Amino acid sequence: MYLELFQYELGALSGGLVGFTLGMFGGGGSILAVPLMVYVVGVPNPHLAIGTSAVAVAASALGNLVGYARFGNVKWRCAAIYSSAGVIGAFIGSTIGKMVSGQHLLILFALLMLIVGALMFRRGGNDGNPGAQCSRENAPAVVTFGGLTGIFSGFFGIGGGFLIVPGLIAATGMPILFAIGSSLVAVAAFGLTTALNYAIAGLVDWALAGVFIGGGVIGGLVGSLVARRLAVRKGTLNTFFAILLVMVAGYMFYRALVGPL
Repeated sequence: MYLELFQYELGALSGGLVGFTLGMFGGGGSILAVPLMVYVVGVPNPHLAIGTSAVAVAASALGNLVGYARFGNVKWRCAAIYSSAGVIGAFIGSTIGKMVSGQHLLILFALLMLIVGALMFRRGGNDGNPGAQCSRENAPAVVTFGGLTGIFSGFFGIGGGFLIVPGLIAATGMPILFAIGSSLVAVAAFGLTTALNYAIAGLVDWALAGVFIGGGVIGGLVGSLVARRLAVRKGTLNTFFAILLVMVAGYMFYRALVGPL
């Protein structure tokens, strides 16, 4: 697909925003990637936007993971179990997603964002247990949440962090900062699985993915720094995360109703 130069410039700026929110929330960045590619960059095919965003988000997640791991904010066992279950789900979900109308995908995407945002608002200032780990007792819940998250991630072509973070919290009771760091392992795994499935079908713009990733690296460094500072304030990250989801979902519903600009 050929895009104008200014569209690639918009892609780099959009990638910076995605990287910032991915570094700050572990999710949010991935859920913003598809709307940004469709509504800001101007990618005409939602399926192409989904495949391209999956490549960019997976790369950004790997970059942001380094920072969280350096500060010890990754529960590796939980991340591995969650990711393993989710990769299978992501392949199934992405295969189904390619069969669904692109416009319908965007509307369902927005509805899912509203539901998760509402759940995060309800969680409020619950800080979680910093010593939480994956054990025999909670492993079934981790696998279940991982598989379901993978299906949604593949279906909508997102890294899935906005689902993984609340999923890890619900399954293990870990604090949101650890859930964010651990989620990046799964975001990268889900994104790569989805990207491969879409790339095989020719639904990835590699040049746009490249500039998106470049912007995401810079934005991610800033986002992870802000996250560590906000984490000391009870419930602040949870609330900001929920607000972000509701705002983007509202805009997507609006665009679905009024149509293209």
